[in-house]
Amino acid sequence: MTAPQHDLRNPNDVNDQLVAAVIAKDSRAVQACLQDGADPNTPGSDGLPLLCAAVGGFDHETASALTDSGADSDVVLPDGTTPLLRAVDLGSPALVGAVLGKDPRLRIAEAERKRLLDLARDWYETGEAEELRRRTGASGPATRCLVKDDEYTDIEEVSLGGLTVRAGHSGVLTDLERAFGLLPPVAELVARAVPHPDELHANWSTVSYALAFRKSPQAWSDLAGLRHHPAPVHRRLLTGVLWSRHFLANHHVRPDTAQDVGFLAEWALDEPDGEVLARVLDVYTEYDHPDQEAIGFRYADHPDPRVRREVPYCLIRAPRSEPAATLLALARDPDSGVRYVVAQVLAYPRDLTPATRETLLTLLRDPDPDVRRRAAASLSGSHDRTAAVMDALAALLDEEDQNLRLEAAYALAVRNDPRTDGAYEQIGPLGPGFEDDHRVSAHWHYKARNRPDRT
Repeated sequence: MTAPQHDLRNPNDVNDQLVAAVIAKDSRAVQACLQDGADPNTPGSDGLPLLCAAVGGFDHETASALTDSGADSDVVLPDGTTPLLRAVDLGSPALVGAVLGKDPRLRIAEAERKRLLDLARDWYETGEAEELRRRTGASGPATRCLVKDDEYTDIEEVSLGGLTVRAGHSGVLTDLERAFGLLPPVAELVARAVPHPDELHANWSTVSYALAFRKSPQAWSDLAGLRHHPAPVHRRLLTGVLWSRHFLANHHVRPDTAQDVGFLAEWALDEPDGEVLARVLDVYTEYDHPDQEAIGFRYADHPDPRVRREVPYCLIRAPRSEPAATLLALARDPDSGVRYVVAQVLAYPRDLTPATRETLLTLLRDPDPDVRRRAAASLSGSHDRTAAVMDALAALLDEEDQNLRLEAAYALAVRNDPRTDGAYEQIGPLGPGFEDDHRVSAHWHYKARNRPDRT
């Protein structure tokens, strides 16, 4: 009998590997070390927990991995701070979210919660540049640059006198309040967001997300009142809140959005600003509503192309001839973005009508390469096997655009066309990012279906 094998690795080795991975900001290696048994509270060369190094390097992914594995974000450090307090000080909402840990309202003592909130509020009210001047004694303007705070949001990084922070303290304050069960007035949260009128900005997105959780009748009344605010930025924020509410409802976090679709339908009839109206329609078409078709007709010739780009989504569920005719007319829109959306929605249903087929074939020759790629994807994903479609797709194999060649090969593969092997040879070498592409795996399925020994 073979003796059982034991893991004889020195625990210090994996801890040393963890230190190196944290220093290198290699979050995947950090996770691997933690899975191999590394201690998440391992100290670095400075004697402080490695979580402090991740925080100091704005490395929210590594900080999250360490915290999720048990790193203590509340441990009191020699200077009286904690890793969480240091994260709040640095002004990155993503970093604070990574270090906040589980059950912060229950885990963190009231006095410490107040210290965290006060720190974030002081930075927010003072301003990052002014606070850096106070701390460093430096004069002159601060250096600012836009950076990614996490995968989805941006934030400014502010540097002065040798110190660097991120200008997300209002977002940090908003996130801490929500985590600690505090409910500041809607107007206060709105005031934090509107100086950053960009959906990708961390301070804007944290407010949008926080307001989406508000359930009281008073909160809804305050939010609904933004619809008539004279400043478009306030109305834009409301569209972001409504989008977040819908997102949360889809994930069963906040399912009570029945009133939203009717509110959006009414709003779509009288919103004067083109950008805001486009955003209203974007959220509205996430729902099913009987007025969508009429609203689509209403705005099919709107002067703002951003509005016209939303119209096809209003008509996508309407199979009757009038909506179909409007869609086909929009395929000739002067704005390429409108034509792109038409090419996208014409993919459904997959059984193409003659008029839909002809429109997609026309869009396949569009001067805009993105429109052509979208039309090719809609055609290749359809059930159409007519000679016109097959020939048009096969002709894409001579295109310079590799994505078009790949789409053509995919279309031939799913149709079991004998030209498939040659088509995939014409694609050429594919770079990174295609490992899980369904169009690539379709060739494998084609060959499996057509093995010589298959009966």
